[in-house]
Amino acid sequence: MFHAPIVPRARKRSRPAEASAPRREGVKFEDVRLYLVERKMGRSRRSFLTELARSKGFIVEDVLSDVVTHVVSEDSQASSLWAWLKGGSVKNLPVMHVLDISWFTDSMREGKPVAVETRHLIQETLPASPEATTPTPVSTVSQYACQRRTTTQNNNKIFTDAFEVLAESHEFNDMEGPCLAFRRAASVLKSLPWTVQNLRVTEDLPCLGEHSMCVIEEILQHGRSFEVEKILSDERYQILKLFTSVFGVGPKTAEKWYRRGLRSFSDVLAEPSIHLNRMQQSGFLHYGDISRAVSKAEAQALGNIIDEAVHAITPDAILTLTGGFRRGKDFGHDVDFIVTTPQLGKEERLLTSVIDRLKHQGILLYCEYQASTFDESKLPSHRFEAMDHFAKCFLILRLEDSQVDGGLQTAEEDRRGWRAVRVDLVSPPVDRYAFTLLGWSGSRQFERDLRRFARMERRMLLDNHALYDKTKKEFLAATTEKDIFAHLGLEYIEPWQRNATVIL
Repeated sequence: MFHAPIVPRARKRSRPAEASAPRREGVKFEDVRLYLVERKMGRSRRSFLTELARSKGFIVEDVLSDVVTHVVSEDSQASSLWAWLKGGSVKNLPVMHVLDISWFTDSMREGKPVAVETRHLIQETLPASPEATTPTPVSTVSQYACQRRTTTQNNNKIFTDAFEVLAESHEFNDMEGPCLAFRRAASVLKSLPWTVQNLRVTEDLPCLGEHSMCVIEEILQHGRSFEVEKILSDERYQILKLFTSVFGVGPKTAEKWYRRGLRSFSDVLAEPSIHLNRMQQSGFLHYGDISRAVSKAEAQALGNIIDEAVHAITPDAILTLTGGFRRGKDFGHDVDFIVTTPQLGKEERLLTSVIDRLKHQGILLYCEYQASTFDESKLPSHRFEAMDHFAKCFLILRLEDSQVDGGLQTAEEDRRGWRAVRVDLVSPPVDRYAFTLLGWSGSRQFERDLRRFARMERRMLLDNHALYDKTKKEFLAATTEKDIFAHLGLEYIEPWQRNATVIL
């Protein structure tokens, strides 16, 4: 049986007695509860904004309590605001969004709660003190993510989020160098067990170029990056981000659609000259489901489905959960599995048989199968390839509410009782299993740096297929990930310590 951590059904939070009872008529957004801070805003303006929000279906609490999810303030002085907030008796303050008025204005304009972005946040500023955590000596911070353990908490989220926006913007402009530079910088800051509070402590950190340092300095001075805010408000960036959120649509396709004057999904779907491929058609058809995060409990349920299908075909098959869920993530965009057999060659027809079984069960909503093109004689590969050459399939499966412990992650108004979820399967020969497991576990930045370390520091070539020693001119065998780390002379890093990439 497939085993993975089970997420218990979340208990509904009880409403504290001291919380207010705002008007309930016409409520549209039950999961969002606002509190408008009167400080700096004034009583009359607060009253006006409260009525405005309630008229648009928002719940606005009159008293700050533990039921509040979004705190909105016009006080731009983060230190004084946070001191006031902490002066109350609210226990859930660490999980609340503390936002400036721009989030409220954007939400009123859209008529719904907009996604919280870096530019909306009023971040807590921690004063430097003798008791503060002593920063890790920069000499101990490696330039390679494969020599850094990520912490359970991102202490520098305001900086790493900004770097990710800049990286994505450069990716949309097909500028790979700056894109990678910002992602490396974000990865370094994410690994720090302390919060960057002044520019001096970053001066000798690796992978922080002049541009990254300027962004850090601006955020330290103003609490935000004006360059990032400009990108986030740019129409092209917003539209490309929207289009690339569709399954099967990459930056180049999104750019083509944008240049043709298309600005929305309805524009794309109404354009007769655009012929969507099967993947893109499914991406639009199931967009509401597959654009929403997958929970750990849903991943477990899918693991049980795949486990049953695989072992009904091959009882001794090996099935392993990979990707973000193997790295301990609570949510992900899809669910990835490696499936193989103990006997070489027996795995060759395994995926097609699994696909047939899922199709027979009536839960296969989409499938793209890619046969193996793996050729051992062409190893080692001297150029980086994002994808390996093993047999794989990209699926969209129907997952029933009854199959998930605690139920599906769906909107309250969704009465279907099921959702569509993306599932990827890869099937390497068993002698390549360790390399595939390491590659598919991620994170993307961790894997990129691991291969760079192998090439630059050990004169070795590493990918999802093999590890080749250029000095000895021989392939190095491995049956576990620990074998690969040992060959590279690296201390083993557990999967949950490899979250070097800012995004999922």
